[in-house]
Amino acid sequence: MSVIDALRGAVGAAHVLTDGDLAAYEIDWRKRYHGRALAVVRPASTPEVAAAVRACAAHGVPIVTQGGNTGLVGASTPDASGTQVLLSLARMNRVRSIDAANLTMTVDAGCVLQAVQQAAAAHALLFALSLAAEGSCTIGGNLATNAGGTQVLRYGNARDLCLGLEVVNAAGEVWDGLTGLRKDNTGYDLRDLFIGSEGTLGVITGATLKLHPQPAAMGTALAAVPTLDAAVGLLQLARARLGAGLTGFEVMGRHALGLVRTHFPQLAQPLPPANWTVLLEQSDNEGEAHARALFEALLEAALEQGLIGDAAVAGSLEQSRAMWHLRESIPMAQAAEGPNIKHDIALPVSSIPRFVAGTDAALARAFPGVQMVDFGHLGDGNLHYNVQPPAGVDAAAFLREFEPAVNTLVYDAVGAHGGSISAEHGIGALKRDELVRRKSKVALAMMRAIKQALDPQGLMNPGRLL
Repeated sequence: MSVIDALRGAVGAAHVLTDGDLAAYEIDWRKRYHGRALAVVRPASTPEVAAAVRACAAHGVPIVTQGGNTGLVGASTPDASGTQVLLSLARMNRVRSIDAANLTMTVDAGCVLQAVQQAAAAHALLFALSLAAEGSCTIGGNLATNAGGTQVLRYGNARDLCLGLEVVNAAGEVWDGLTGLRKDNTGYDLRDLFIGSEGTLGVITGATLKLHPQPAAMGTALAAVPTLDAAVGLLQLARARLGAGLTGFEVMGRHALGLVRTHFPQLAQPLPPANWTVLLEQSDNEGEAHARALFEALLEAALEQGLIGDAAVAGSLEQSRAMWHLRESIPMAQAAEGPNIKHDIALPVSSIPRFVAGTDAALARAFPGVQMVDFGHLGDGNLHYNVQPPAGVDAAAFLREFEPAVNTLVYDAVGAHGGSISAEHGIGALKRDELVRRKSKVALAMMRAIKQALDPQGLMNPGRLL
């Protein structure tokens, strides 16, 4: 029996796609990776995933697992060989249960993040993971990459919002670790092993997620700041004034918001252009009036200390969403402008002003005319530090010629400041070779030993991460 026949037996012939237009599965979101799958397999349940993995293992066929195909580092796109099976979990989209008393919910890995948020909200609860792709990305992919998003400052990464996993290992066996326990000290934490592993150790098929009570009110504000040092000072002040109520603290550079103004002129920007604009969000357990009073007192203190020059507080949910829409439109504005060199980096918050000043200057010397598209989650030290080619220069040609040198300069500076080359996007194929150069030999050896132990045939997402 061929592997295709075995896969048809596992999930049904209608859900093993080998012909027609498969571009939605074979091309990544950034259109940087174009692959060709042996077949696209669409299981509807964990037993079907297990049967499909066993079939591939028996025939020595590699597997690439895909959720919403919104990744940014080429981790879920098949290569061009036509030998890899693309395992799409899009049909596995069931909310299995919600335990309001335990503040947990258990879902299939193919559940879209926004659907999970809505299911929690229907029970007056909050699932706190939030990111720009939440209408398309899936929980399995969020966990496989340990996604971050806009509320890490208060609630943590995807890892911090997951209590248990269900995983099909490389042998096609099911590990049921769907526990809702917050304390379980019984050996190695297998959950944490699979979170962030980018499909290289097994297939996440289900997850038990951590919920929180819905806040009584949310407040949002934009503030113009003259420097990144002032932005860090505002962050310290906001932490002191709002404590755990500070749920978001985003920073956006002048050029980043300028691209939004150019490509999405219909989006109102309540503040005039500034060197840096901060987007703050707070959650409040008392109500709208209390939230607004706290925010206004914070911004008044920041103004007195010279940390901000101007500010706007959202007066309605619609205005709050509009402010967030500005921030979330930056990647789309970048895409409309043309190809650019993206960096998803993490740094100590205290080091970010010095890093940006020094690296901006070094890039300007080495590549005159480059434009910096800086934005990101300043509250947790995650900066999207993107380099746009000089005006009038062919972007694709610039990337072909200079991307490796730009990356080396940026990543050397990241290392010098004690940072990481990947904060929330993962490694995938894009940064695999960079990881080898920059991760310690001891760490890489341990990672390879884990890979060998759990995937001895090397069939789980080969060529990604390691």
